[in-house]
Amino acid sequence: MILRIHIDASYLTEPNARSRIGGHFFLGKQDPTFMNGPVLNITSVLQLTASAASEAEIGAIFVNMKEGQVLRQSLRDMGFPQPPMPISTDNSTAAALANKSIKKRRSRPIDMRYFWIQDRVPNEFTVTWQDRTTNYADFFTKHHPPNHITEWR
Repeated sequence: MILRIHIDASYLTEPNARSRIGGHFFLGKQDPTFMNGPVLNITSVLQLTASAASEAEIGAIFVNMKEGQVLRQSLRDMGFPQPPMPISTDNSTAAALANKSIKKRRSRPIDMRYFWIQDRVPNEFTVTWQDRTTNYADFFTKHHPPNHITEWR
């Protein structure tokens, strides 16, 4: 059992220029397409105003990583060793920032406390880009028409 997280953010969709963030935590196997039942779903409004969609995604990664640390330790305590936790996001810039693939001088507007993420990748977490059509957290951050909801069931 490997704890996995799908993360998404919806930029400037809430009142007062706020962004909605979401996370879908589930147990899986080495095969990234295998999904057991969800463990936790997070939906909240980002506390600070993001100046770009990538900043909102970095905020979502930060919030979900903090929750993921607790769940990861609980699984270890129950006897399920955990490799670095796989995290999927649909924003390539956020994934590149987390993996230190982008220079910091180009990302100065992003709040510095989110660079805590870089200290945890790749030892505790791995952050990868994933197409939004297969990102389960997308469901919790946006308003979808009824036919989309039916397709996801």
